[in-house]
Amino acid sequence: MTLSTGGSPRGFLRATRILRAGALSGGEIIDRVVLDHGDRHRRRTTMRGLGGTAFLLDLAEPAMLDDGDALVLEDGRLVWVEAAPERLLEIQAPNEHALRRLIWHMGNRHIPAEIGPDAVWIGYDHVLAEMVRGLGGTAEEVERPFRPEGGAYSGGHNHGHGSGHAHGHAHSHD
Repeated sequence: MTLSTGGSPRGFLRATRILRAGALSGGEIIDRVVLDHGDRHRRRTTMRGLGGTAFLLDLAEPAMLDDGDALVLEDGRLVWVEAAPERLLEIQAPNEHALRRLIWHMGNRHIPAEIGPDAVWIGYDHVLAEMVRGLGGTAEEVERPFRPEGGAYSGGHNHGHGSGHAHGHAHSHD
């Protein structure tokens, strides 16, 4: 998948809407894009799917794309969005209080974090891994899609998927 922030390409199909995974019930999926966390937060950019479909993502405002969403091309066809696996740290603690304490320390550093019931995931950082271990937690390197919290003031769309599941091909979430 290729991204570009250049000007408006001529002759490109445009994708102007997102069909969220929960609403995906039909339509012709013609291609897919595999995007990491940073590339899933977009408003306007050119993209090329793994199957070669080139198009302009042209949303009215920036939006967070999540695993299983589809981009609706102006001709009605769909491009599937897949969250790319990323190198992360899975952080755990011996008890709930210790995990809350670790979350506080990470939040104090203003780093994106995905918070699950028993673990927290952050982008891989060996310095933070050592900090977590020094505070009594574990920090194991994992590779999985990253879905950090949107932030208290983001007003953005947050799917809240904490399961780390990935989708290899189009299907419905009924």
